[in-house]
Amino acid sequence: MSRREALAPVRMRRIALAAPQDAIGAVLALAAGAGRVDMDGVTGVEECAGRALTRDGVAAVAGWTPAREVEALARALAPAGGAVVPLPRPPGLQAPTLLRGQGLRGSARPLVEMYGTVPYADVDPVPAAAVAYVLMFGMMFGDAGHGLLLLAAAVSLRAGRPARLARWRGGWPFVAGAGLASVLFGLLYGEFFGPTGVLPVLWLAPMAHPVALLLAGLSAGTVLLGGAYLLGAVNRWREGGPPLALYSPAGIAGGLAFAGLGLAAAGWYLGRGWPAAAGAAMAAAGLALAFAGFLAEGGGVTQAAVRSFDVVVRIGANVASFARLAAFGLTHAAVGGIVWRAARGLWPAAPAVAVLVFIAGNLLAFTLAALVAAVQALRLEYYELFSRIFLAEGRPFRPLHVPPAG
Repeated sequence: MSRREALAPVRMRRIALAAPQDAIGAVLALAAGAGRVDMDGVTGVEECAGRALTRDGVAAVAGWTPAREVEALARALAPAGGAVVPLPRPPGLQAPTLLRGQGLRGSARPLVEMYGTVPYADVDPVPAAAVAYVLMFGMMFGDAGHGLLLLAAAVSLRAGRPARLARWRGGWPFVAGAGLASVLFGLLYGEFFGPTGVLPVLWLAPMAHPVALLLAGLSAGTVLLGGAYLLGAVNRWREGGPPLALYSPAGIAGGLAFAGLGLAAAGWYLGRGWPAAAGAAMAAAGLALAFAGFLAEGGGVTQAAVRSFDVVVRIGANVASFARLAAFGLTHAAVGGIVWRAARGLWPAAPAVAVLVFIAGNLLAFTLAALVAAVQALRLEYYELFSRIFLAEGRPFRPLHVPPAG
């Protein structure tokens, strides 16, 4: 598999399943057993057989299968007299989307699928989405001790324990990734079940440098938004060619406006004239392209101007939204500090109570912070990033299947 194929959904091939008229049901049943044929969304064997076209005693029904499965599918159907006939892809017909999934990539697929179905023409965003999510989670949940607890939870999930959580076993690589990111940021923050002093501060202590952490959160958000615009431009190109990629606010036009505004803001902050001027020119070019695209969609000059202004407002609001990476990181550190100070205050006068407070406080901090970080990282992923990556909705790959007996 080439690198280009690895960055896209599984490549589909348009096919027809053909067989003698009296054998089409058996052939479709074999295809259903293989579980790798999508009959344009029809999942029942009998319904699919009823849609078959018949001529001269031969029945055929069209569908989709992963390109790599064509030969294996033909071998599976041959005993029943079936054949797989490759067909040209009909113009305007969207192939169903099947995302790849092994290890961390597979465990992160639900992150994308909960948002919607990736259009077949688009880039598969699962690897980038998984990395962005665990990094954002780690920045808000930066504590090496709590990260180790997440790693322990991942090991437990992989082992299928406890049994009531066995159905979530496939998510263990994703939990492990979040745990590793939390350990990494915990090392950077010097946090190990709070500011216990067990670890040195490798970068900054959140409570001591809140402004620096805020700037770091905004910087991380800027990088992630830049990546989202890049993926968005690629997807627009694949969906509608150069015109859509050029004029879309989720394509090159929006990316130019975003980069230009960022460069202008950096130039102003650093007191440098030429970056500010270059950034303003880039932003103006991007907004002009977006304005032209809005005009082409209809609605008149006023509506196009309002929508162009909205592009600027959204960029500012989306960048500011990443301040929550610092805000919730500070909250986690603050709760950890409260628990640690309370436990130290009780030691050595009441050591048993101090240990109980430390354990109970950390369990509470772990639970609340993990929940908040998980939800907020998901919110940033969907509203700030995916809203630029996706504009259209795909159709999921729904294989033909045999209904369970009884």
